[in-house]
Amino acid sequence: MERYFVYVVTFLLILHLVQAQNQTGFISVDCGLSPLASPYNAPETGLTYTSDADLVNSGKTGRVAKEFEPLYDRPTLIMRYFPEGVRNCYNLNVTRDTNYLIKATFVYGNYDGLNVVPNFDLYLGPNLWSTVSSNDTIEEIIHVTNSNSLQVCLVNTGISIPFINMLELRPLKKNMYVTQSGSLKYLFRGYISNSSTRIRFPEDVYDRKWYPLFDNSWTQLTTTLNVNTGITYELPQGVMAKAATPLEANETLNITWTIEPPTQYYSYVHFAELQNLRANDTREFNVTQNGIYTFGPFSPLPLKTASIVNSIPQQCDGGACILQLVKTLKSTLPPILNAIEAFSVIDLPQMEMTLLVLRMFKILTD
Repeated sequence: MERYFVYVVTFLLILHLVQAQNQTGFISVDCGLSPLASPYNAPETGLTYTSDADLVNSGKTGRVAKEFEPLYDRPTLIMRYFPEGVRNCYNLNVTRDTNYLIKATFVYGNYDGLNVVPNFDLYLGPNLWSTVSSNDTIEEIIHVTNSNSLQVCLVNTGISIPFINMLELRPLKKNMYVTQSGSLKYLFRGYISNSSTRIRFPEDVYDRKWYPLFDNSWTQLTTTLNVNTGITYELPQGVMAKAATPLEANETLNITWTIEPPTQYYSYVHFAELQNLRANDTREFNVTQNGIYTFGPFSPLPLKTASIVNSIPQQCDGGACILQLVKTLKSTLPPILNAIEAFSVIDLPQMEMTLLVLRMFKILTD
């Protein structure tokens, strides 16, 4: 009987590990990898990367300068750069009407010996996604595809030669990160921790990158118990097992950020009670954004995740945004926060117009 129990536990553990490392639908491209090279597993995540040779028909291969090599691992050590042509595009096979998290990584590493700060445009199909203007950056967008193909394009604006190190697509569930219109451009994603540990795949099954976020006016809370991390957003255990409250019991807990006005944004705020409250304790607070009541009064449930999400996009006066958790008069404990994500709204009108034309054409030819 004991041996049977051990077998069952072992099987369940293996099954859990396999499910946790499921990469179904993932597209992980090491840009510049030789077409003769075999797919490989990245050392940090176990993600399987392949060459970009079949996705783009232009460009040359580069590698970060030797003095930068110790700072990076595969697959950021090499890149594909495009010294010829104004617009060079990756052509990807995707699943139509799918919500994708799309990441493009750019690590310059003085690969060309020119020691210039990159500056070129990144497009999603015919629409401007972002301008790459940093030596080391990741551009991220959440976008619903409208066909079975997708183009990611690098455009030379005459300032520097475009390049790219990694291109990654992760399918999400349809009920995640829903917007009234437009796509979501990453602003920040933080879990409330005074550590320096970044969390991503395989702990995050969608390969979202979570960065520690902390302030000296907060107190760290942690738990070693299992936290129900939610059905919709499936947050990592390492994210929801940490939280913070204000040092002063009557203070608000504030998160501030800036965006370019008049840009609209969506925020996703995640809570779980990590403390074992006494019978006479109450934790209750209201959520406000930019001084406007958003939700509450709210009391997080013990070891169970709740996510508060904007149903409509928000806007910040002058581009200065603030989220505040405000203790109610009834509460004996200060507010608590585990994690927060924020995205600006980016409209891709030409994609929608293209889809409309295709639909009209289908009607006329039916």
